[in-house]
Amino acid sequence: MAGLLRNVTNAIWQAFNALQQEEPGAVNKSKLKVLTANIASLFDLYGVEKGLENFRSTSRLNFLHFRYYLLQEVFVTLPNTTTLADIRNYESKIEEICWLVCRKTFLSSYEKLVAETYLYKLFRIFCMLSDFISNNESNQCQVLIHSSEAGHILQQLITGTGLDFESDKRYINLMSNPRYLSFEEFLHSMDLGEYKTLSEFALNEAIEELYQTYINDVIKKGYLLRRGYLLPSLKEYWFVLQPCELNYYKNRNQKELCGTIILDPNCMVRPSSKSSAKADKVLKFIISAGERNFELGTQDHRSRMQWIAALQLAITYSMGKEGFQRNIVNRRRQKRDEEKNLKMEEELVKNRHLQEAETAKSQLELEKLARAAAESQARELELVAREDSRRVAELEDIKLTLENLLSEESQAKRDEEIVRALQARVLAEEWEKREELEQLQEEQRNLLEKEREKRLQFEITQREREQCLKDAEQKLKEVEDERQRLDLELKQARFKILHSEETKERLEARIQVISPPRDGERVRRALSFMHSNRERPIHIDVKSTNRERVKIPPPVSLPSPSMPTSDEMSTGSDH
Repeated sequence: MAGLLRNVTNAIWQAFNALQQEEPGAVNKSKLKVLTANIASLFDLYGVEKGLENFRSTSRLNFLHFRYYLLQEVFVTLPNTTTLADIRNYESKIEEICWLVCRKTFLSSYEKLVAETYLYKLFRIFCMLSDFISNNESNQCQVLIHSSEAGHILQQLITGTGLDFESDKRYINLMSNPRYLSFEEFLHSMDLGEYKTLSEFALNEAIEELYQTYINDVIKKGYLLRRGYLLPSLKEYWFVLQPCELNYYKNRNQKELCGTIILDPNCMVRPSSKSSAKADKVLKFIISAGERNFELGTQDHRSRMQWIAALQLAITYSMGKEGFQRNIVNRRRQKRDEEKNLKMEEELVKNRHLQEAETAKSQLELEKLARAAAESQARELELVAREDSRRVAELEDIKLTLENLLSEESQAKRDEEIVRALQARVLAEEWEKREELEQLQEEQRNLLEKEREKRLQFEITQREREQCLKDAEQKLKEVEDERQRLDLELKQARFKILHSEETKERLEARIQVISPPRDGERVRRALSFMHSNRERPIHIDVKSTNRERVKIPPPVSLPSPSMPTSDEMSTGSDH
């Protein structure tokens, strides 16, 4: 199928260019066999690479011959009835094979710019937007992207990251200076490292958005309300529209596919005129696909009209062999070719007018010379001697003029050589200054990195010191609480000692007050008045001053010591 080969020609050329080493523009057949076998295996073709040995008598093939062989032996087996989804699947697999061949060439130089996954996506975008340029005289081919296409991609990339593209110098340069760029130059123009606030995640998200738009051919995506088939209630899904299908997911991460609506030329899209309880909020439209109708809804009229227009566009491109984005790219390429042809025609017309003017001027000069010759011939017989002398004088003047012109030309050449030498020296000085500036920038980056590390270490040390200070304050608080508790216990102990001493003094005073009996009669008389049911008195030996034994009645009950209050403790401590 020639259309599929035309779509993947740029990717195959990148792989072909990565395989060529010795002779530019040609690759050994042994290397091309591996690439041919991998591409043919996608179409369930095996052994096709063996035919390269008998294809042409040389051991090397240029790209035009190799592409012709692939067309005749591999892509011609693909039927013309292949759907757009299958063509897109074949394109993805073939470009992945080509990327595996040429990835080392680009990863060594641009792996710091972006991760390999997103570099591959930029590779596919470049292959889709670039032009295949061949020179029939030298059989040399190139795959280059026009600066306007690169500027368009750069604009979308910068806008996708939330930055302003109108003040970007590279965008202005790409749009104001039309030229063609290689893939390396394209990646260099996509480098957004000068934006310090740009995160890697934002850049990857912008590249993913470009990949979805150009490669996956996403026409529109957003949230819509869909009425269920079994449960007739409106539920919100994330919809992604492509030329052949309308997929819907649970959320915008697009990880869980909930369903697919297949689009073909028989589908129809129309606004819904049914009213519902939510008629003031939801505006619905219906997709008729075969025998089934799908009812969808939006929150406003503008969104509904945009979705209806996008669905009609997808239905229009559903049976085409080229996707929506590729068709737009081809139209832009055709427009550039028309503008180029128009400029060439204008140049041809301008050159033709100049040539006609030069021809008319030369004819006029010839007529003037012929007239002068006729007049001189008429006067020739009369002025032979004068004419001869005049001619001699003219020849001498011409000789002097030619000599002056020759000397001026020589002087001009010498001046030009001097100017070129000065320009070369100035250019060398500029290169040296640029190298010095780059070295100073590198040193400045190193100093900034060291200062950042020192600051991080200082912050860690500061946090450790703050933690130690907090621990010390906690321990000090615990010691203070312990001291207060011990002070309280000490005050209680002092109070108990004072209370014990006061009790002791009262007992001793009471013992001294009680006088001992002088004879035994009085004791018996005192005992006779005691009730019989009372207990016998307790005899306590007390060493008095006269060393006598006395009988002491039961002790009088004393008030039990109670815990001192805070005021009493404070009073005791004052005493």
